Amino acid sequence: MQAPVPHTLPLTRREARERARVHDAAPARAGEAVPARADEAMRARADEVPARVGDVPRARPDEALPARAREALRAPRDKTQPTRRDQAALTRRASSLGGPGVPLAQHARRRRRRWPSVPVAAALVAVFVLGSSASVTAAVTRLTPEAPPPAVAAPEPSESPVPLSAFIEPATADPAPPPLAPVPATDLPVVEQQVAGQDLCADPAVTSALAAQDEAAVIAAVGGIDPFRQTVVTGTAPCLRLDDPNLSWVVVNKIRPFAPIDWAPGSVVFPEGVRNLGEGALAPEAAAALTAMVSAAAAAGVGEIGLQSAYRSYTTQQTSYSVQVADRGVEGADLVSARPGHSEHQSGLAADVVPCADGSCGTLDDLAATPQGAWVAEHAWEFGWIVRYQEGRTDVTGYAPEPWHLRYVGPEIAAAMREGGYTTLEEFFALPAAPTYAPAG
Repeated sequence: MQAPVPHTLPLTRREARERARVHDAAPARAGEAVPARADEAMRARADEVPARVGDVPRARPDEALPARAREALRAPRDKTQPTRRDQAALTRRASSLGGPGVPLAQHARRRRRRWPSVPVAAALVAVFVLGSSASVTAAVTRLTPEAPPPAVAAPEPSESPVPLSAFIEPATADPAPPPLAPVPATDLPVVEQQVAGQDLCADPAVTSALAAQDEAAVIAAVGGIDPFRQTVVTGTAPCLRLDDPNLSWVVVNKIRPFAPIDWAPGSVVFPEGVRNLGEGALAPEAAAALTAMVSAAAAAGVGEIGLQSAYRSYTTQQTSYSVQVADRGVEGADLVSARPGHSEHQSGLAADVVPCADGSCGTLDDLAATPQGAWVAEHAWEFGWIVRYQEGRTDVTGYAPEPWHLRYVGPEIAAAMREGGYTTLEEFFALPAAPTYAPAG
């Protein structure tokens, strides 16, 4: 077994060229020593090589080359064996991989990563500008293999190239709603409504209806019963007065007397078809409404309704009240009878009714317990009448309950009171209660 060759430093390219030049200039035969000129050159070159750090022994310049080295320099190179350059490359490769070996030579440099050249960069810009996002991703992937592949799946290959527009979803706007069909003018409701701040008292429709004392026309001109009531409550139309006895919505009570106090209606009539026990008369519209109500009650089979008392003048009321004071005293009389100038009978719009049967009629106190009394309480509003002094409302009206005392207010107000649950005119028009008379003076 041949002894291992001592490990020496690998020759650099410069040293190899210098040794070859010397060898070519003075070849040596096998077994002969190296010429002096070559030996001097080698010694000088060895002095120029700095000492390396490590455990590798360094040959002294004054030592002769081993015989085996001289023979290797004289003998022709076997091309099947690796050269020193190949061995140096293998050594550097092993050292770079962390394996054992000699450190890299001084001339060796770490290979730096090269960036794409200018033409390649220009090509990338062109692809980015002209190509789709998929093309740019593919180009970058080819240049940088370390990058992970894109998550988007590639399209299936086809014979013809796929246009770019196939991968771009066109932007579409929301579809416009279909045009609405025009509504015929005849189908639109016609609503007449008063404008806020409008002077109703300057409205010709309102003023003409008031002049004719046509309450239904006045309410219609204002816009209906609700706007009418709101206007009266707020007092925005002074012409719509609650103290005008010529109108059916007049309110008379213990703190609201007639003005003048002995006022009398222009005309009163006897209601047709009604048994009249006291020769009572009513204002024309009230008389007609009473006739209609009595006829309807008879047709409903509840029996006959008679008229006990209706219009009373200021003078007549003085006499009636005096009788009550004599019987009951002032306090007692004020619960059942109005003082002169404060009685609704003076307006010609109040009627006291009684039940009648078999050619005779009962008293006022008999009405509540009869079919006629029950029917009146339920249906009088349909003809524009209300029961003015009801049970439990003495604190508002100032009078004991009188189921027989009917008051004509017109069909519009009577229906609104029924629908709204109002039991007194004071509540309907938001007036103060009148349980007692105002102090004299």
